[in-house]
Amino acid sequence: MKKSIILFLICSCISLQVFSQQQFKALLFTKTAGYHHESINEGVTAVKALAERHNFGVEWHEDAKKFNNKFLAQFDVIIFLNTTEDILNDEQQNAFKAFIQSGKGFVGIHSASDTEYDWQWYTKLVGRMFHIHPAQQTAMLEVTDSNFPGMEIFPKRFMWTDEWYEFKKEEYSKNLKVLLTIDENTYNPNAQWGEKIGKGMGYHPISWYQDYDNGRSFYTALGHIPLIYSDPWFLHHIYGGIYWAATGKGIKK
Repeated sequence: MKKSIILFLICSCISLQVFSQQQFKALLFTKTAGYHHESINEGVTAVKALAERHNFGVEWHEDAKKFNNKFLAQFDVIIFLNTTEDILNDEQQNAFKAFIQSGKGFVGIHSASDTEYDWQWYTKLVGRMFHIHPAQQTAMLEVTDSNFPGMEIFPKRFMWTDEWYEFKKEEYSKNLKVLLTIDENTYNPNAQWGEKIGKGMGYHPISWYQDYDNGRSFYTALGHIPLIYSDPWFLHHIYGGIYWAATGKGIKK
């Protein structure tokens, strides 16, 4: 009788482990050293909901001390959600770099491109860095690549309201595969902050991905306004990036 009970308990534990397995695990990081976005709380709630919906694990942190080799080893992807300016020291940067070099992924949302300007490796990981933005307004976006997870639901051209980042002229990585561009004829790109001026970019990418330093990187400039994080299209867009960065899957060869 005791043997039967023990065997039942063992089988139950094994079954629980099998059914509770998650497909990957993400570290969600929202530390800021500059501007603090109002939408961070909504973003955290949204990513946690995506984790429940799509069966992946997520831990949310703002403590940069978590960036060490031992702690990061449990994750498949790191998400920078509206981070700003200098948030990691040299030791923490080395741990992050080793994480990507081990074949894992990065997702940058909105002001992830307004982060770590002086760290050349990171600027290449993101691909382009923030320069300035005009007032929040509506514009038309155009899909340049539907063959990426999360992009399959978008029409070729659609209307969106957000804070439109103009990026620095430097293209820090030459390997970027652009997913979305903005039609600058559909909004006013002019901005001036003291001596810093923005007049638009002409060809203006908004979201892209790349293979980088043995790992994967996805970035979207969308995500300033809090209510965006309850928009089903946007949630599908960022989950596609998370899924690909964590697993390398979803692109039809």
